[in-house]
Amino acid sequence: MRAVLRVVNRVLIGLVGLVLLVIGGSVLAVGLGLDPPSWWIHDSKHDVLLSDAERTRWRDDGWWWPVVIAVLAVLVLLALWWLTSVLRRHRLAEVLVDTGDGEGALLRGRALESVLASEATGLEGVQRARVHLTGRRRTPETLVRLRLEPHVDPGTALNELTTQALGHARNSAGLASLPAEVRLRGGKHGAERVS
Repeated sequence: MRAVLRVVNRVLIGLVGLVLLVIGGSVLAVGLGLDPPSWWIHDSKHDVLLSDAERTRWRDDGWWWPVVIAVLAVLVLLALWWLTSVLRRHRLAEVLVDTGDGEGALLRGRALESVLASEATGLEGVQRARVHLTGRRRTPETLVRLRLEPHVDPGTALNELTTQALGHARNSAGLASLPAEVRLRGGKHGAERVS
């Protein structure tokens, strides 16, 4: 779902940018003296964007200004919603742990991320691990990034991560499942001096 939203966001930004670029570029071209096509909104470089007649056409109609204000308000609200969805933190703040007594306890998301990262770093052949919790409080998901040493088999490292670190986290938090997206990155051999 997050990947779909990311694609939609990029497509919308691209379309808005393209429209603004075409309109701005064409206005600039007309302003520099190029002849516009007959259907274009400007006739010459001395033409204004809105003439007096166009600006005052519906001034006396009672519906005009409320409609203009409503449309602009909706556009501002949509822009603010889009901005907050882009800037919103996608990191999970807390995980609901089932205590077995009908109650529940809240586990800080950063604490679970830290424990998962330290346990993953302790695995054989893992240089560095970063963990990011996403999802909902009752159904968390993890994004794990591992930097492996050059000699490590990625399949073995992935198997150890899922059975040890992720399994321990799932069992200790009392979760039915803990889906994980794991990104593996191989380390590079350093230059060694041979004498």
